[in-house]
Amino acid sequence: MTTDTKENTSTQNSDNLESNDATLNTTTSDAKDARQFGKVAVVYGGSSNERSVSLDSGAAVLQALQNQGVDATHFDPKHQDITELREYDRVFNVLHGRGGEDGLLQGVLQWFDIPQTGSGILASALGMDKVRTKQLWQGCGLATAPFSLLTAETDWQQVVNMLGLPLIIKPVHEGSSIGMTKVNNLDELPAAYATAVQCGDAVMAERWITGREFTIVIIDDEAYPVIRLEPADITNFYDFEAKYNRNDTSYYIPCGLSAADEKHLQDLSLSAFRAVDAKGWGRIDAMQDEAGNFWLLEINTVPGMTSHSLVPMAAKARGMDFDALCWHILAQTLE
Repeated sequence: MTTDTKENTSTQNSDNLESNDATLNTTTSDAKDARQFGKVAVVYGGSSNERSVSLDSGAAVLQALQNQGVDATHFDPKHQDITELREYDRVFNVLHGRGGEDGLLQGVLQWFDIPQTGSGILASALGMDKVRTKQLWQGCGLATAPFSLLTAETDWQQVVNMLGLPLIIKPVHEGSSIGMTKVNNLDELPAAYATAVQCGDAVMAERWITGREFTIVIIDDEAYPVIRLEPADITNFYDFEAKYNRNDTSYYIPCGLSAADEKHLQDLSLSAFRAVDAKGWGRIDAMQDEAGNFWLLEINTVPGMTSHSLVPMAAKARGMDFDALCWHILAQTLE
């Protein structure tokens, strides 16, 4: 797994945690024989803006399953007829972005009565819509960063008056930080909106939370050890480059929170995960402001599984290697 410029610190912390939890290096699934899974389609690639990430994630998952004797095959909806999935016994979904993470694939598989990893139609559709996710969290009394929907006719000054500066401008229906821009002054807002709207009509502005960024991996309704993220340029944000292409982002496990604060953040994340009816596995992103308050940002129901990805990091800290992690997620389809 690729680490970062603070490799000695973060890797050492992770290794210490692994040694303490060495007894956890087994899956809790009853699946002991790869033949129980039958013929498995690992669905990845697709036509979304996250295709390149999906190809990397899916190839890693496919190799991990094949390493363990699973009859797993790559299935790419960009090049194959979706009805061909009827030939498979179950699906491991690593199709990031629209088409695979928004309820569309989930609906097709439910119609075909094919077991699939991860969340169902409702949670997937909600999770891919940042605004509706945040509205739901607000309705549940869960703290999420204040936001506003934008259009071409939006009064930019009014947005700044309401949310302050800096701001983060986001496409509502994209993942992997695609189309996102940090805005430091009023004059930058029109260009940031123009960048985001290229990804779709729905665009939002969100209050910039100054503080520390965390991600919380959830598997089997359990929050794994919290990871703190620190981009090389701490004045910027954890963007697409930092997530997938750079090697100078730092990841910290342990995350540096007190035991009480980490437990509070894990509980908050579990509540957020359950609120959207997410299942199986996923990831919650959050911030802690300078006053110590936690703010939910978004949920990811089909997280990345690349060398830079956060789910494998958290699983490793929990005592589960990548092959075991993939087996464990696939075994959820047997339940």
